Amino acid sequence: MFDWISDTSLAALVGLIGGVMLGLSARLGRFCTLGAIEDALYAGSFLRLRMWGIAIGVAMIGTHVLMAAETIQAADAVYLRLGWNPIASVIGGLMFGYGMALSGNCGFGALARLGGGDLRAFVIVLVMGVSAYVAISGPLAWLRVMLFPESAADPTALPSVADGLGRVTGMSPALIGIILGAVLVAAMFTTKEMRRAHKETFWATIAGLAIVTGWGGTAWVLENGFAAIPMESHTFSAPLGDMVLYLMTSSGSNLNFGVGSVVGVLVGAFIGSLFKGHFRWEACEDPRELKRQIGGAAIMGLGAVIAFGCSIGQGLSAFAILYYGAPVTFLAIVAGAALGLRQLISGFAIAE
Repeated sequence: MFDWISDTSLAALVGLIGGVMLGLSARLGRFCTLGAIEDALYAGSFLRLRMWGIAIGVAMIGTHVLMAAETIQAADAVYLRLGWNPIASVIGGLMFGYGMALSGNCGFGALARLGGGDLRAFVIVLVMGVSAYVAISGPLAWLRVMLFPESAADPTALPSVADGLGRVTGMSPALIGIILGAVLVAAMFTTKEMRRAHKETFWATIAGLAIVTGWGGTAWVLENGFAAIPMESHTFSAPLGDMVLYLMTSSGSNLNFGVGSVVGVLVGAFIGSLFKGHFRWEACEDPRELKRQIGGAAIMGLGAVIAFGCSIGQGLSAFAILYYGAPVTFLAIVAGAALGLRQLISGFAIAE
């Protein structure tokens, strides 16, 4: 296979497949971070948050099954190669959640909307991608490194809940991950509403399996190919910038998993919107709304880089390998989104 397709292109193909699965989940299953938070805070419905729980649990089970089969090595995962910085998780997560509320979508949600013809989402995608690279290697990179220094993880004590519990109990970290994932999935079905939500359960499962394909697929390419590609799964912050760079410099650069993932979400969302009959061109008619969306996207891009992942990157991919920072970052994202939503809906005035 590697005789006719490069390692990086094969990794992009893996990203494309998982991205299509995520795009379909967003358009056909209404799988959305901000939507789930809004439903819980303002509609009293926890259905879509439970979908997230199912997706996380499925991703955890599938990823740790691959670990048990020795298909993937936890130490190769991008999240477990660096030590955990709790301050970065909290501050970055709060920034991302707040920016997500202001812009009305996370990076993944914006891609899903763009696939349905929403040109407002196109602005969010571009600004977030550029903003992420401003913090990765641009003018603010030095400040990020100074405020949130990174260090290599200890290979004998990975920053993973499964690895930590394994050292304490003597159990296999893979088995611990499978058990925790199964418990989480079971906990999501404690309400009649979720047990009857067959469509939502299906698409949440598909979203979780998309994360598994990312970890498993990139691990296979890393093991069998010739290039030292990262073992990663889906996230939508830096890959948005990667996509912009590839469109501008494709003759001198290579495809990667992130670019394939971004294209996959667009394709999946486009197919899903056509299937539902929801595809239509939309644009922003209110300058104030556009200003808010641009500002929110810029904050999201910066926050995602500081937190080492977005709502999908930390909320699903990092959760799948039980990275210490995943639950902390996800809770910070929820808190930041709640703050932003309150500002938009009722302002910060004290209720009388």
